Amino acid sequence: MTTAKRPGLRAVLARPAYRRLFAAQTISRWGDTFNTIALVVLVFRLTGSGLGVTGAVVAEIAPVLLLAPVAGAVIDRLPRVRVLIAADLWRMTLAALPLVDQHIVAVYAVAFGLAAGGVVFNPAASSLLPSIVDEDELVAANSGLWSAAVISQIALAPLAGALVAAVGVAPAFLVNAASFAVSALLLVGLRLPGQPAATAAGSWLARIGEGARLLVADRLLRLLALVQLLAALSAGATSALLVVLAGRQLRVGPDGFGLLLAAIGVGAALGPLLLARLVSNPRRPPLVFGPLLLRGLVDLVLATTRSLAVAMGALVVYGVGTSTGMVTYNSLLQAEVAPEVRGRVFAGFDLLWQAGRLASLVLGGVAADALGIRAVYYLGGALLLVAGAIGFAGLPPRAGQPLDTQPTAS
Repeated sequence: MTTAKRPGLRAVLARPAYRRLFAAQTISRWGDTFNTIALVVLVFRLTGSGLGVTGAVVAEIAPVLLLAPVAGAVIDRLPRVRVLIAADLWRMTLAALPLVDQHIVAVYAVAFGLAAGGVVFNPAASSLLPSIVDEDELVAANSGLWSAAVISQIALAPLAGALVAAVGVAPAFLVNAASFAVSALLLVGLRLPGQPAATAAGSWLARIGEGARLLVADRLLRLLALVQLLAALSAGATSALLVVLAGRQLRVGPDGFGLLLAAIGVGAALGPLLLARLVSNPRRPPLVFGPLLLRGLVDLVLATTRSLAVAMGALVVYGVGTSTGMVTYNSLLQAEVAPEVRGRVFAGFDLLWQAGRLASLVLGGVAADALGIRAVYYLGGALLLVAGAIGFAGLPPRAGQPLDTQPTAS
């Protein structure tokens, strides 16, 4: 039942546990911003090629493909706060390694290791959130986390770039290491009102298999998985090739490209804040699929227009659609999936997203060279429209209970 007054960000920030998680994730995002810019600059300096930068992207995606199923099983088996702290300490140690400034192989290895920590941290944090806020506060809680991350990136990216330009990449990596240390210290004091029920005894392989079974057996999760994969196949290419669209289609330089990125950031920051004021019920799948249709239409506009102003306006809308879609998607899963299997479900969806994104990066680059950049955006828009349409057409009737987590009979 929805309350007369929708809980907003102020209500969830009144909860000490949420404040700790909010502060830890936000400070960690600050470090991520410095790390991302420093990593790209360092890799390009050491390799002198775009292929080298692509290698860093692959090093960040590969851990998700390799480790997500195991990470999900670990999250569901061990105390989640301890898992979060361990992931932060692991990433702190790697980010502080001095050798990354010398060898490209070491850079790739550290990028892989940092991403591996995120493979554990991100699903664990998403799985933990319903333990510290009420169900009708999930949308506001996720909105706060998302908006803080985006605003941090917008505000700190210029500072990170200036720091790297002035004194090199090493201080930026140390800022990232410090952010993980502060995050871990904050999480040490995080107290949960209750722990999820223990998983049934069995091998680690059985636990991993149970997570995969859930994604296939439950109708809503199966639908979300298909939609997630289609969206990833679109977004991987269109996001990475926005710089190509800016140069070839809109005829603008780096300054114009920066304006396009800023437009996305503005929309992405504002969308969740607006959503939190309008919605409190997380069990509304249409709020996941509607933004896909919106983003699909934006891609079609970008494929057609040659006006920078029109493209910027469209990308503000795209940012709103992306951020609101992610918030409602996370909130829906947190409300629908039983606590003892949330880690495996979130990790499974992360794997699908990154696999689709990697395929999209490869196919998008080929399509851009063979068919032109407009074709990439037409195809990307079509995929998003198909994903949204499939989502609405396949919506199952649900009674609102958590998903069944009992193993099926063999």
